[in-house]
Order: sequence, then C-alpha cells, then structure tokens
Amino acid sequence: MSEAETRLGESEALQELKALRSSIDNIDAALIHMLAERFRCTQQVGVLKATNDLPPADPAREKIQIERLRRLAADANLDPDFAEKFLNFIVREVIRHHEAIAAEAGN
Repeated sequence: MSEAETRLGESEALQELKALRSSIDNIDAALIHMLAERFRCTQQVGVLKATNDLPPADPAREKIQIERLRRLAADANLDPDFAEKFLNFIVREVIRHHEAIAAEAGN
C-alpha cells in the first residue's frame, strides 16, 4: 500500500485516486504500444534509407516535425517545449537506429 493510500484510508478521495491511477496506467500502456509501433515504422524507414544510400538523419523533416508537434501540443494545452524535448529524444533514438542499420548495410 502506498503512503497516499494509507493516509487517505477508505475515503472517497482514495477511490478517486485509484480510478485516476488506473487511467494513467492504461494511458502509459497505450503510449508504450504506440512507441513500439512508431519504432517499427522508423526501422523500415531506416532500411529504405540504407538501401538507397540516404543519410540516417533528415534535418529538414525534423524541423518540420518539431514545428508541427509544437502546434499540436499548444492546441492540446500541452507545453510545446516539453513536446519538443520529447520528440527530440525520440528522433535521436531513431537516428541511432538508422546509423546502425546503415552500418550493417555497409553504408
């Protein structure tokens, strides 16, 4: 039992906390599955890039995506700076994967 559960006892607040945490757990699971699907697609992009001798990174596309994501974040009342940091983290990982795929292909 968590400290919050202990302190709240069997109150209405505890029931609300448990319900909210359950929703958060479901959202976290969905995020993981969505990230897995995204990386499955970016792996295929990496293979296409390697077989066509394209560079692992595409700074022009990354810039467009960051601008797009910042607009989406603002529209969703999410901090655009946070959204940009999150996308940059993902893009760095994707580029790392693309570099590995290119190295395996001898590029």
